[in-house]
Amino acid sequence: MAFIGKDSDKIHYELSGVIDAPVVVFSNSLGANLSMWDPQLPEMETRFRVLRYDTRGHGQSSGAPGAYSIEQLARDVLALLDALQIERANFCGLSMGGMIGMWLGLNASSRFEKIVLCNTGAKIGSDKGWNSRIEVVRRDGLKAVAAAVIERWFTPEFRAREPQVWESALRMIEASPPEGYAACCAAVRDYDAREKLSGIYLPTLVIAGGKDSATPAADGRFIAEHVSGARYVELDAAHLSNIEAAGRFTVELIQFLSA
Repeated sequence: MAFIGKDSDKIHYELSGVIDAPVVVFSNSLGANLSMWDPQLPEMETRFRVLRYDTRGHGQSSGAPGAYSIEQLARDVLALLDALQIERANFCGLSMGGMIGMWLGLNASSRFEKIVLCNTGAKIGSDKGWNSRIEVVRRDGLKAVAAAVIERWFTPEFRAREPQVWESALRMIEASPPEGYAACCAAVRDYDAREKLSGIYLPTLVIAGGKDSATPAADGRFIAEHVSGARYVELDAAHLSNIEAAGRFTVELIQFLSA
């Protein structure tokens, strides 16, 4: 178990894989921790140095109550790279992690080789929807929203086929610190990169889920159309496409990063 920072700025991370290989940073979705990337590890660790971390206010990372910003969450990534003396890396983020990737692509491109933006949007949801969720979570905890979140994370077919996987994901959501989750809801609510995407010049892969209701495939296509030279891949999956379509997701990721 490894951490950088202390007290309210403590970030939990795991570093594994080939020591001298290119680094790939994985960034979670809202409500998840670094374990959501477990399906990618076996293949990735044989080719890359894999850096996974818990977003501020999630998993074993700390985080003061309040409202966070995507910039703040992205600067946590840069602080992590600095602490580990990693000059340049590749970045793969899903949903909220994808928003973090957009900010990094726009504001810290010198630190990255390539970025992968998965199941995300340049603007996600409405202020009203996020404010309602923040209110419920702060009042009633994560169990009050966990079932609805899981319905968006996986298709009904996948939930029926892999009950242990979605039950594990449900427990992961329910175990998230309510204040950290609510603070990150505010970060997602307030971020809007729709007018800025043309400023991303890094090689970019956009992965979307054809059955994703949280960040529909149209959101992914919008990003790919506005980032010069971006590659677009649509998987037969809902929101957590890296789990529901793990095999294809990992193949596309490795091909892009290795090209």
